[in-house]
Amino acid sequence: MTQTPILIVGGGLAGLFCALKLAPRRVRVLTPGSIDEGAASFWAQGGVAAAVLDTDSPERHAEDTLKAGAGIVDADVTLGMAREARARIEDLLSYGVPFDRADGKFTPSREAAHSERRIVRVKGDTAGRAIMETLVAAVRATPSIELLEGFSAQELLTHDGRVIGLRARGRDGLLRDFLSPATVLATGGIGHLYRVTTNPKEARGIGLAMAARAGALVADAEFVQFHPTAIDIGVDPAPLATESLRGEGAIIVDRAGHRFMAEIDPAAELAPRDIVARGVFASIAAGGGAFLDARATVGAEFPARFPTVYASCMAGGVDPVTAPIPIAPAAHYHMGGVATDARGRTSLAGLWAAGEVASTGVHGANRLASNSLLEAVVFAARIANDIGEQNIEAAPAPAPSPDAADAPEQSLVDELRDVMARDVGVIRDAIGLTRATRAILRIEAATANAQLRNMALTALLAASAALARRESRGAHFRSDFPRAEDALAHRSYMTMTQARAIAEGALR
Repeated sequence: MTQTPILIVGGGLAGLFCALKLAPRRVRVLTPGSIDEGAASFWAQGGVAAAVLDTDSPERHAEDTLKAGAGIVDADVTLGMAREARARIEDLLSYGVPFDRADGKFTPSREAAHSERRIVRVKGDTAGRAIMETLVAAVRATPSIELLEGFSAQELLTHDGRVIGLRARGRDGLLRDFLSPATVLATGGIGHLYRVTTNPKEARGIGLAMAARAGALVADAEFVQFHPTAIDIGVDPAPLATESLRGEGAIIVDRAGHRFMAEIDPAAELAPRDIVARGVFASIAAGGGAFLDARATVGAEFPARFPTVYASCMAGGVDPVTAPIPIAPAAHYHMGGVATDARGRTSLAGLWAAGEVASTGVHGANRLASNSLLEAVVFAARIANDIGEQNIEAAPAPAPSPDAADAPEQSLVDELRDVMARDVGVIRDAIGLTRATRAILRIEAATANAQLRNMALTALLAASAALARRESRGAHFRSDFPRAEDALAHRSYMTMTQARAIAEGALR
């Protein structure tokens, strides 16, 4: 057993930013892989949403976020986040992030559902990588931060209802307990539970499941955002065609060149992501296919302006300078997660959560583009401040749990991802969701592997919450309940026990 003052689980933007903000307090960061590549934050292309122009304001930013969130965004928390955005951008600048600027001023872009140009970028589509490379260098140079790479989280350790640390498996296959008076979950989202996703393998809901097993309250688990323009070239995970392309004028067409989104929503390609995703999904299902055409608006400048997208397309045999890019909706971001308050505290003492694993209330039913990186740094900073104000001590660890060291059965992992894509995807109904819960419970019962059981539990939380919400709102679309209901215009909350009760009730 190893004792440490503060434990951060996850090496993405939220985890590393929190660690830096906690300096010079001693921090230990546990990650399943290398912090140089493993986190989904590296893949973020758009940038950080922030009102940095004189024509914009935090109030307008918050208003756009409320509209995109389809009626269930926490207005107070969202306005607070928008007002802190500029300060967090300045923090990132101080670490050395090379945001795009001209004459010392930011040159932000516009993305879907934003009323202003407020996406602070790096070289068009490389913000995530640039931010992460900068923070990784800063973390490695900070003496108070100890990195432990290659440790896969298994379960949270609790004592008298308080989280006191984490049990994790190292690359050597051995389980180790890491005790801490303050544990911060920054483990990322759930996208890799789906067959088609833009997320890396690490984003499979482990942190959410661990918190739920420990008794934490989960919020908005039904709301999974599907990015409408994943590049459909048969790669897992699917590369992403950033929303900034549509902000710069790229259009979506079918195989015949018909611009179908203009008939679905007045904002066409710049409509909220859920609307665009369903439009793309419907065109593909009808046999028309879907393509992102940036030839007229970006054209020959593609390699310089959007190098990441260009490289992904060329690797898949598509030249976006001369041809439309084949696209498909892909699981991209989870608005739900471990419920937190405005300080990042969960319902369990000793446990905080930041980044995609958390549900703060700022995303509602449909995340506004590029608010994810902003939320990560704002709440990571708040958590660091909250922990820094406390004087708490760790309790003794409980007895070790049974050890199941085998790797997850790949056939069951594949089945789980197929089930989620088919029945808990872009369009849902009671029949499919019930079928999903039956399959998920069977998969969970069929394995003793901790990783797979955690994946199955997170899948069950999403499916059960989707069953319980009998309406369509934001990213959650029920074909059997296609309209939003005023009586359901609120966030959803549940525990693991309640999720199991919903699933079992549907199977009776």
